[in-house]
Amino acid sequence: MKRHLLPYARAGQVIGLLGGSFDPAHEGHVHITHAALKRFGLDAVWWLVTPGNPLKSEGPAPLDKRLERARAVMDHPRVQITDIEAHTQTRYTAATLDALRDLYPDVTFVWLMGADNLAQFHKWQDWRGIMATTPVGVIARPGTRGAARNSVAAKTFAHAKLPARYSRLLGRHGVPSWCFINVPMSDASSTRIRNAGAWSREEP
Repeated sequence: MKRHLLPYARAGQVIGLLGGSFDPAHEGHVHITHAALKRFGLDAVWWLVTPGNPLKSEGPAPLDKRLERARAVMDHPRVQITDIEAHTQTRYTAATLDALRDLYPDVTFVWLMGADNLAQFHKWQDWRGIMATTPVGVIARPGTRGAARNSVAAKTFAHAKLPARYSRLLGRHGVPSWCFINVPMSDASSTRIRNAGAWSREEP
């Protein structure tokens, strides 16, 4: 692995990780990133633009195309657009988090997700291991708050839920810990953008 191709992080930093296919990246991703930086007191956020999503049967657009789009829509000095999983050669979040902890042993990572992902989080590989070892920040998404709060993961780790008023302690509170925050919501959707014909999965 070429370490110089990976993002830089200082010891002691708390860095949020927003993973996904970003097929394509849109204003909703930008919105929850800004909210996460502020509400969880993060030093930085890294977007992990994945080579592919194991839970989706159809492949995304080429990685280079999705990275280019992500960098065009997300412009913030504390946000980095990365293809880390292409370098760690991990397909599942649990394995990616293990690899990152090995690469950055003095950094605390916070996994970020929309509430729609929490609702089906129990389908992820080693989801219990993720919750047990990584602080998780959950951001409200339109129409998913009830499903997220009543999800298998939320109920299983109810004892580890951090009240929203203490959200800035996430990442400094130990594990397991997770926090659900309500924010003004965007209804932007990658699926809607593709269905409208505004994004193609073909090579440019």
